[in-house]
Parts: sequence; C-alpha cells; structure tokens
Amino acid sequence: MTVKAVKMGCTAPNVYSKVPDGGWGWTVAFAFFFVEALTYGIIKSFGVFFNDLMESFDETNSRISWIISICVFVQTFTAPLSTVLSNRFGHRLVVMAGGVLVSTGMVIASFARSVVDMYITIGVISGLGYCLSFLPTVTILSQYFDKRRSLVTAVASTGECFAVFSFAPAITALKEQIGWRYSLLSVGVLQLSIVVCGSLLRPIIIQEQEEVKAQPPEEPTETKYMLENEQTRTSIESIDSGVEITTSPSNVPGKTKAEPKSEEPKEHVQILAENNSTPPEPKTKLLDFSVMRDYSFICYAFFGLFATLGFFAPSLYIIPLSLSLGISKDHSAYILSAMAIAEVFGRISAGWVLNKKPIRKIYIELICVVLLSVALFAFPFASEFWGLMTCSIFFGFMLGTVAGTHIPLLAEDDVVGIEKMSSAAGVYVFIQSLAGLAGPPLAGVIVDTTQNYSSAFYSCAAGMVLGAVFLSLVRPCKVGLCHCSQQGAEESTVGAAPDLPDDFIDMDIGKGENSGKGENLGKGENSGRGSDSMA
Repeated sequence: MTVKAVKMGCTAPNVYSKVPDGGWGWTVAFAFFFVEALTYGIIKSFGVFFNDLMESFDETNSRISWIISICVFVQTFTAPLSTVLSNRFGHRLVVMAGGVLVSTGMVIASFARSVVDMYITIGVISGLGYCLSFLPTVTILSQYFDKRRSLVTAVASTGECFAVFSFAPAITALKEQIGWRYSLLSVGVLQLSIVVCGSLLRPIIIQEQEEVKAQPPEEPTETKYMLENEQTRTSIESIDSGVEITTSPSNVPGKTKAEPKSEEPKEHVQILAENNSTPPEPKTKLLDFSVMRDYSFICYAFFGLFATLGFFAPSLYIIPLSLSLGISKDHSAYILSAMAIAEVFGRISAGWVLNKKPIRKIYIELICVVLLSVALFAFPFASEFWGLMTCSIFFGFMLGTVAGTHIPLLAEDDVVGIEKMSSAAGVYVFIQSLAGLAGPPLAGVIVDTTQNYSSAFYSCAAGMVLGAVFLSLVRPCKVGLCHCSQQGAEESTVGAAPDLPDDFIDMDIGKGENSGKGENLGKGENSGRGSDSMA
C-alpha cells in the first residue's frame, strides 16, 4: 500500500493517508539531531566550566551543581506546559521560542556576578527554553515514523553525543584563549541555531481514506439481504405459483409485509450515510491526564524518576573526578569525549536492536538499565587514567542505550501507545523533574561530606537500581490490566445475553416475512381458482 501525501505549501501541514515512515520525517530527524546537540549536549558539556565557576564565585561543589539541577528541574517540571503550548500553537512556533530563551539565558549568564545570577539565567531561563525546544521535537518526530521509529530516534539523538565529543575539547581550548565568560557567550550565540531547526518542524496529519472506512459495515449487510431474497424466491418457486416477490416495499401488498421491510432498508441507508459522511474532527485535549490511570505508565514514570538520578551527575562530575586523581585537563576532556563517542554507538545499537520484530522492547530496555547500574558501581573502583577511561566508555555505551530510547518507548503499546504519546511525554518528563532537581546536589553533598568525587556515583547507581525495579513491573501491569478488562467484558456479555437476545430482530422480521408469504400465497391460490372457474 503506497502512502499518499498531499503537496501543500512550505508552512502548511503534511497530510498523509498513513504514517509515512520517511518523507519530510527525514528533515525533522535532521532538525532533532541539532536540537539534541544544542540542548542536552550543552548540559552534559557544562562540566568543563565547573572548576572555573568554583574559583570565580568562591563556592562549593554542591552550590555550583545547583545550576544544572535547577536547569534540569525547570526543563522537566515545565514539560506539561510544553505539551499544552504545542497542542495550542504548534510544535514549530514553540521550538523557535524555546531557542530564543535558551540563547538569551546563556548569553546573560556570561555577565553573571554571582552563582545566584547563574541560577536565574541558566537555571530558569535556559531551562525553560530547553524544555520548549526538546520535547516538541521528539514528539513530532515520533509521529512521522512507525516501523523505523526506534532506529531513527536513536540515530537522531546521537547529536547530543557528538556535541559532547566536540564541545568539551573545543570549549576547553577556547577558555584558554578568551576565558570562560566569552566562551559561555559563544555557546549562547551558537544555541540560537535552535530557531532554524524549529522552523523545519512541519506538522503532520494522518487522514485515512473514507471509502476504506465505509466498506466493512456495508458488505455483511448486503450479503444478508441477498440471502433473504434468495430464500424468498426459493420458497415461492417451489410451489410453482409464478409470483416473484422482492424486498422492495412497492412490490409487497399489504401492511404486514411492508412494515418490517420498510424499516430495515432505512436503517441500512442510515448506516451507510453515517459511514460515508466525514466524521467531525475530535477536539484535541491540551493535556490528557488520563494516562495517570494506567498502572503501566505509572511504573514507567517511576522508572524515569529514579533513573534520572544517574543521567546527568556522571557527566557533570567525571572531569572533577579525573582532576582529583591527578589526570591533566586535556586528558580529562578526552575521557568525557570518549564517553560521548561510546554513547553514540550505544544509541545506534539500541535503535537497531529495538527495530527488530518481533521483540519485546521493554525487556531490552530493562537489560540495558541493569547493565547501566553495573557501570555506575564500577566508577569508584577506578584509580588511574585507563581505568577511568574504561568505566567511562562502558557507562557511555549503556547510557546511550537507555537515554536514546526511554522517551520514544512511551509510544509503544506496552506503555501508553502513539495516540497518547504527546500528553504522556509531558507528564513523564514532569515526574522526572524531582530527580533532576535532587540528583546533582545530592551527589554534591556526598562529595562535600566524603571529600571524594568517586562517591558521587553511588547515589546515581542506587537510583538506577530502583528504576530497574519499576521498569520490570511495566509489562506485568499492562498484561494484568488487559486481562482484567477482558474478563469484565466477558462477564458483562454473559449477563446481558438472557435479557436481550442478539437475534430478536431477525425473529420479528422472519415472522413478518412468513405472514407476508402466507397472504401472498393465499391471494395467488384464490386468483388461480377464480381463473379456473371462469374457464
């Protein structure tokens, strides 16, 4: 079956008869690549400014780490707002506005005189811009793809990894030349490119063909009438009366036969009219909180809540950890870059595996989360460059398998499905906000208490283990709910059967047909006798 696309203007929505699995979706994937690079890529590369901010503002680890914590919290906490604005004004306009906010916050932060200024500029302003830029982009990308969704999303999300790989050494070298303030200013100007990426997000409309919808109800009804007509002709021709009776009310004498047959064709015409008419477009809910009644989604949301503890803190503390072990700044930047490259291969590998069918994607995700927990527990045992490099590569690969797939998996039937993807993503990321706020500061408190950067990874590992527990409950909850709903439907069907039989209409019509046949046969016999007497 070919996918028909309606060609419209550059700013108009793309109309398809089914999910295209390509088309303009490749342009959206290209835009998502750079949005990932300029949002999460910058957040994960922010560790290169960590020591500079501590020295400039004379602050502790935990207070500096609150910059990213507030940023991640605002980004995730305002996810429902992003969903509402996207449903109201469209994904394109929201992403473009988010790009302006991201750039504005980062540029103003370069002139900050205290860490509190950083909280407001990067934490609140840029954090809100990150949310308005990232979430609508990944949502509309999922709408353009079906069979290739996992693979395309995973590959496009590698923009974040390439950004960390390139930005960490580049910003480090740039700081040596112009200082951290002008380096931060340059990053803010570069993030203005999100506006261009947002302009490429054309909305998509899936409009199924009307004739396909009208055929199924029409075929069994016509077959029923043909069988009734055939039975009528057969019963009459067996008597050799020479009279042909059809289902048309004009050919049926008497009121007894006309009443049942005059109602059923009208009902048939009414059904066809309803099927052929264009259904009114349902009003799009700005935010559908009904997903909170789905136990499988609740478990998945708790998985995201605890897993977020291990997403940002490692990349934020990997450079301070390496410096505390006596590793030079250049080699520390290489460790972060190696982590980013490994994450690229992790994202692509996860997308390739999840694209295979048949496969239960939720179980593959669970295996990756367990291995990611093992990687986090391994960091405190590294004591030199190559040990830390090995842990970083393993962690980066496993982080890529989880980070690139946990939001697109919301579109799978095991969680909520593609119909509720937009609202589910907003609620899901909103729940993640608590962990995004507490993750880096919690690690910073542990570091300040133990005076050891490697201990920060324990809190990340503990959160990831709890996330794996809740992820393992997603599929059982979905199967259990479906099983209960099926049992409830069967019980209601059995209970309703004695009160209202399914064939009562056929019985009444049959009685009407038999009475009509009796009258017509009687008239036929009388007319035959009259003609014989006249002869």
